[in-house]
Amino acid sequence: MISAGTQIASYIRNQLSPDQWQDQKKDHYQKISDLIDEYLEERSHQQKDPVLDFLFEYYAFRPSYLKRWSPGLGTLLIGSASHDWQFDEMATADGNSFLDITHFDEDRISSIKWILNLLKQSLDRKPSFGCFGMHEWAMVYKADQVRHDYLSLRMEKEKLAKFVESRPLVCTHFDAFRFFTDEAKPQNKFELNREKFADMEQPGCLHTNMDLYKWAFKMYPWISSNTIREAFELAVETRVMDMKASPYDLRDRGLKPIKIETDKGRREYMQKQMAIYEKSQPIRRQLIEEYQYLLDTLSN
Repeated sequence: MISAGTQIASYIRNQLSPDQWQDQKKDHYQKISDLIDEYLEERSHQQKDPVLDFLFEYYAFRPSYLKRWSPGLGTLLIGSASHDWQFDEMATADGNSFLDITHFDEDRISSIKWILNLLKQSLDRKPSFGCFGMHEWAMVYKADQVRHDYLSLRMEKEKLAKFVESRPLVCTHFDAFRFFTDEAKPQNKFELNREKFADMEQPGCLHTNMDLYKWAFKMYPWISSNTIREAFELAVETRVMDMKASPYDLRDRGLKPIKIETDKGRREYMQKQMAIYEKSQPIRRQLIEEYQYLLDTLSN
């Protein structure tokens, strides 16, 4: 570790050599490109994609920002002062660069505290695996027009309605519940609203785990792009599963349905849901660590 000069911030806790940060930056860009470049090309020709459209339209983080690498707070990048980082939060000292905490908007501290509390609560809460993806079905239950009107349903509407009525709705995630049809909302076991959001979040929920991506990019560039990428990769995998278990017929898009209307399908869904949960926990812990470090640095 180089000795900290008077210009180098006291909160620097690690450093990357020129080869290290350049390799990480290049690796990040390539991995994201592999995931989204084909999609971006298709989108430029007005082609829709129920997986990645959701991740870029609902979460609204630009692909160009997702590709842009940040080391996160507390990392000194050796020999990088002349590099164009494309964001203003970088400072330079003695030919090196680091994120300068004085550029952080202190009006956002309350958001950091709220998100950190949410992440800690969902980390420690017991996961629930009994929903079987019924949220997507509740969103089209007795609807005159379905949300993804360019997609076909796997069932006739009457049969679909009977299936929804035959299963318990136990959604715990408000941002999924709020898209339920008016006829479906009273059937949910839990009364959900924005005020109860943090209290109801639990780490077995697919949408809670997709939201790790949102909480990661919310504090870009202060949260490392390595963490943002891992959260995005999980969100892609989770959204694919979400759509496979939905009432939409996506076989022509290479998504074989998880038929939650059958016992076999529900077993498959639960197994995959548990696997997503296991993958989510290390990312959740990493986010908590980075958020806590950001908050502690701002508090000093």
